[in-house]
Amino acid sequence: MPNVRQSYYRLVWRQFRRKRLALVGLVSVCAMGIMALAAPFLANDVPLYMVKNGKSYWFPNVITYSELTAQMLYANFDRWEPGPGEYALRPPIPISPLRQDPRAEKQPPTRKHWLGTDDRGRDVLSRMIWGARVSMAVGFVAEGIAVVIGVLLGAVAGYYGGRIDAIVLRLVEVMLVFPTFFFIITVMAFLEPSIWNIMVVLGLTGWPGIARLVRGEFLRLREQDYAMAARATGLGDLRIMVRHLLPNAMAPIFVSATFGVAGAILVESGLSFLGFGVPPPTASWGEILKQSQSYVDFAWWLVVFPGAAIFITVTAFNLVGDGLRDAMDPRLRQ
Repeated sequence: MPNVRQSYYRLVWRQFRRKRLALVGLVSVCAMGIMALAAPFLANDVPLYMVKNGKSYWFPNVITYSELTAQMLYANFDRWEPGPGEYALRPPIPISPLRQDPRAEKQPPTRKHWLGTDDRGRDVLSRMIWGARVSMAVGFVAEGIAVVIGVLLGAVAGYYGGRIDAIVLRLVEVMLVFPTFFFIITVMAFLEPSIWNIMVVLGLTGWPGIARLVRGEFLRLREQDYAMAARATGLGDLRIMVRHLLPNAMAPIFVSATFGVAGAILVESGLSFLGFGVPPPTASWGEILKQSQSYVDFAWWLVVFPGAAIFITVTAFNLVGDGLRDAMDPRLRQ
């Protein structure tokens, strides 16, 4: 008789694979993450490999050589062409997201600029690739902060109950009173525009939902037989919460975090569109959309491509979240 026992995570993965849309979302998220990590190797002025003055340089776009400083590369590479005995392997898009070309302002997609240019002659595709770094970084870091705060407060409230639970619930209710997006805009108006400020603000305002979720799970799990047995053996509260209760509460946390990353990406794009996001000239999808306000009548590429990137990324994370929720819920397993 075949062995039908399998680990929990293998069972979740098997159920997740049944959801084709969830798999499509997962592939899209992974592709977007790889593109964000590989941005210096996909869109850059500096070559990936070059031979100059008889010396070879591997990845000078990320490594600073004493013989060939980054300052010289960025200052002179646009005018340098390999001579006899010299060679340069350029990235697929050999244009920096910060490179301005006044002669190519607001050009539609061409063979040189696949997704067109913006109002300063910068390549939209290059800025889209580098903008993925901003969106993914904000999404994961901000949601990571929210998860840490939410898990800590929710676990303490759910495990101890009583007055501690009441205090945490009052904090959650106070945070939920304010409209989140407008509250973030108000806070960002008093802070210096920075990607780090955006991450921290989004993280500090996104924890109430996770805290309520973790609190409910701990209220349920603390009454389970294994939790009562752990207390009867004399284990400390911290050990019980971390080693016994938290692992069994991680499934809904993962699902909530997936939706939270999508929400953080959407909020960051909205902030950049309104001028409260990352400061220019940093590439951002929302910042590209902001430029389209003045040229929406004819510069359609400034609207379509960043808007499609935001839509696809947020939808992909939501599809992954839906798939995880169905795979981790025993009532929905097939």
